[in-house]
Amino acid sequence: MTTTTPDSNTLTNDGLPPQGDGRVLLIACGALAREILDLKARNGWDHLDLTCLPAILHNHPERITDAVREAVAKHRAAYAEIFVVYADCGTGGLLEAACAEMGVEMIAGPHCYAFFDGVQAFAERDEFTSFFLTDFLVRQFEAFVWKPLGLDRHPDLRDMYFGHYEALVYLAQTDDPALTTRAQEQAARLGLRFERRLTGYGDLAETLQGWASRG
Repeated sequence: MTTTTPDSNTLTNDGLPPQGDGRVLLIACGALAREILDLKARNGWDHLDLTCLPAILHNHPERITDAVREAVAKHRAAYAEIFVVYADCGTGGLLEAACAEMGVEMIAGPHCYAFFDGVQAFAERDEFTSFFLTDFLVRQFEAFVWKPLGLDRHPDLRDMYFGHYEALVYLAQTDDPALTTRAQEQAARLGLRFERRLTGYGDLAETLQGWASRG
């Protein structure tokens, strides 16, 4: 069965329900839906099903662990195995502890920026003065950055939020000139130097390959 990727607003606010057509379920962040569905299609991983929680949970990391717990409990009986396609994502180790308790594996790394870039390479760069965007976040910049910080109403707050940053680093999953242009514009809006790094799917692809081979 072919799954059509919902638009970015749907993935942000509603997520993606499972199709019920695989033995193994991936529970992922809505921000990763496009990449996971592409990898599934490329590799013929028809035994993998996908459900996504709303991507906007990343703006409320304290809610992620409970949301993943609920999703695992809801779907466990219908699948032979479940994997969680979240990194720590600001949960302070709580998600890792919950996954260990539930007996499900999760993706390694502190957040999606790291596993797209490669967890080891990301750590070695130690770019603490860089602000990161992915393809999804470039598309959803208004919903994840500009409006939540109130910059649509109070643009004068920009330097308070971003004064300690030096660069906006766009970790590009795809070589899309239109997204690159948008990311450059967003860097300018934040008053930051722009850098683009074409990462592809990074450690996400390797992790899913490993899980798929076990399913």
